[in-house]
Amino acid sequence: MAQRQRFQQRTRWHGRAGYGALAAGLAMCGCAGLGGCSGGASAARSAEPAGSPVGALRQAADRLVEAGTSKASTSMEMAAGGTRVTIRGSGVYDFRHRLGRLTVVLPRDPAGRSEHRPITELLAPGALFMKNRGAGVPADKWVRVDTAELSDGNLVTGGATDPYAAAEVLRGTRSATYVGRGEVAGIEVLHYRGTADLAAAAEQASGAGRKPLEAAAKGFATAMVPFDAYLDEQGRVRKLRHRFSFVNGRQRKPVAVASTMLLFDFGVRVEVPLPDRADIYEGKIAE
Repeated sequence: MAQRQRFQQRTRWHGRAGYGALAAGLAMCGCAGLGGCSGGASAARSAEPAGSPVGALRQAADRLVEAGTSKASTSMEMAAGGTRVTIRGSGVYDFRHRLGRLTVVLPRDPAGRSEHRPITELLAPGALFMKNRGAGVPADKWVRVDTAELSDGNLVTGGATDPYAAAEVLRGTRSATYVGRGEVAGIEVLHYRGTADLAAAAEQASGAGRKPLEAAAKGFATAMVPFDAYLDEQGRVRKLRHRFSFVNGRQRKPVAVASTMLLFDFGVRVEVPLPDRADIYEGKIAE
């Protein structure tokens, strides 16, 4: 109870609302005509930013901490039984205290019916809390999972990658190239493409984020993670797409997962009260 109170006292962040659009798109600057492209505006838009791509990406998580909070939209695509499914989530996140709340919606069945109520997820340092988990868990109870004990460090298990963990993966960037300028939700961004090493990311991760990334580095089929990152002029992640590969526990075959995150409305108010111990389910959870 004392820990919960400390979290509640630390997770009230007040700030101004930023840009509220949720749609994401990339509009690259192009040139047409025999004479090519010239002129100040076009040249400025196509010019490569100063500094190294690797350096900018490794600092992206720190820029989110400076921003404080944001809204988040997530999607996770994976192949299941020969069919590609997408799990979607939306919510808010406090980067300074690593606390977030997401509502995760599972895909519908082939007939178009919803097979499960939306799952509420609370993200905290070292822990994932889930409500409406199903599988024999009472509707009014939460399931608590120690993320350091998950073989993927909760980059995949929750159906939505923890936004800060996703950004901390970039701390392990090994190589990256600048692709060009574009827009995400009406915001001008710099598009980078590269590969991150989960083991290197774990070494550079902050506090409670280190052990989950170490677990992911060991548990995934490969510790190398290809990504596309879109940073705004302040170096903050606006869109981030990772391609993970993990081993299916039953079939022992690598499964490809694409996790995409959008961040917007920086400075939004975020409150994430964690469940009381009495509200956490202690029984056995069915598969």
